Amino acid sequence: MSVYTPGQVAEETGFSLDTLRYYERIGLLESIDRNAAGQRRFTQKDVGWLGMIRCLRDTGMPIAEMLRFAEMTRAGDHTVRERIALLEAHDQRVQEQVDNLRERQVAIRNKIAYYHSVVD
Repeated sequence: MSVYTPGQVAEETGFSLDTLRYYERIGLLESIDRNAAGQRRFTQKDVGWLGMIRCLRDTGMPIAEMLRFAEMTRAGDHTVRERIALLEAHDQRVQEQVDNLRERQVAIRNKIAYYHSVVD
């Protein structure tokens, strides 16, 4: 099994070392194994989980919801329906954000077209 240092995980995930420690402290990240010297060592599973957390965070999911998702995931397969519901609700919010951004993009492109017509 591959193991990674906190620095390698920070580089891979884009999370700062402080954020990794914070996520572990609040329970978003399960307790990380340590080597004999007490240094944290992350597994590929940890890195994969952080990839999911990155996705959820980057799409605006609140930490409280991410914690709920983490708790359900750790609880086992009997929570799959609840996880689906949580992710579907989040997906709907993300879709609304995307739709809003597309509307704003149309306005920006219209303004660009207008300015092109003025200078041409």
